[in-house]
Amino acid sequence: MNKYNGPFKTHIQNFVEVKQALGYKYLAEASCLKRFDRFTVENYKSASALTRAIVMAWCTKKLYEKQENLCSRASVIRQFAIFLDNHGIEAYVIPKNHFKSGEKYVPHIYTNTELRKFFQETDKCHYCSQCPYRHLLMPILFRMIYSCGLRVSEARLLKVQEVDLNSGILTINQSKKDNSRLVPMTDELTKRCQTYSKQVHYYSNAEGYFFPMIDDRPLTLGNIYKNFRKFLWKAGISHGGRGSGPRIHDFRYPNLNKIQTFINKS
Repeated sequence: MNKYNGPFKTHIQNFVEVKQALGYKYLAEASCLKRFDRFTVENYKSASALTRAIVMAWCTKKLYEKQENLCSRASVIRQFAIFLDNHGIEAYVIPKNHFKSGEKYVPHIYTNTELRKFFQETDKCHYCSQCPYRHLLMPILFRMIYSCGLRVSEARLLKVQEVDLNSGILTINQSKKDNSRLVPMTDELTKRCQTYSKQVHYYSNAEGYFFPMIDDRPLTLGNIYKNFRKFLWKAGISHGGRGSGPRIHDFRYPNLNKIQTFINKS
């Protein structure tokens, strides 16, 4: 069933299906094209070609929009235009890098003291009825993200069966671009996970989430971020506000020589 209604509905559907058939999740991009579809329904319902006027109108920067978001929208529509052109349909292709990207975010590199204080604060986490295991899982979750270089969603969506407590190996399935990989944990982190698992997963199903909320649902990104900001504040690490960091993702930019020190001694 076609999810689109505008003059390019069939082409958009085909384009998304081709991308996904090639192994891309293409979910955010499909959502962007859904918005473009609504845009054409409202403004260019009778269009038979993807003209420059349509493309540039779509790529007009919104007042609330960041430059990188505009660049992302422009990139998606550029790829769609190339797809149309390859199929003999008239389409205006925006020149590559037509829109200048905004300032790149500079990752926050945590100091020795900041890391020690942050992990100490995770260890002080209290029980919460909305997330009964919060005080047990937060110290493990953030150490795992830091020492194993995981993305937040890779950690929060781990299943019990994907954490091998004997070999200390994590199995990361369907990560970015649907790639899967094996990630080793330090001996100390493995021991922490074993202790945690005895407390939380004594009766758990192998398909259950390793870091569960209530009703065995996975931790939400919002929940993790809320706790992250709380730990930062208690550790005395200043935050520059939304979009300014530090971010959880910045844990993926550590001084690798110091990982073992902070995981073992914090």
